[in-house]
Amino acid sequence: MSRPDTPHLRVVRGDATPEELAALVVALATRQAAPEPAPRPQPQRWRNPARGMRKPVLPGKSAWRMSALP
Repeated sequence: MSRPDTPHLRVVRGDATPEELAALVVALATRQAAPEPAPRPQPQRWRNPARGMRKPVLPGKSAWRMSALP
């Protein structure tokens, strides 16, 4: 870890202007880590073929009427 009074950047060769140093700092500051992978899309239920299958008929009041409904 670096101490607070030590510089993070040092010009080793040449004479950089304050504008060039500022451009370098901005370029380094905007650099991002590798992007996270996109979340997997949720499966679309309307495309599921099991959706069109009939649900089991359970005995009870009006069960015969519900047997004809999808």
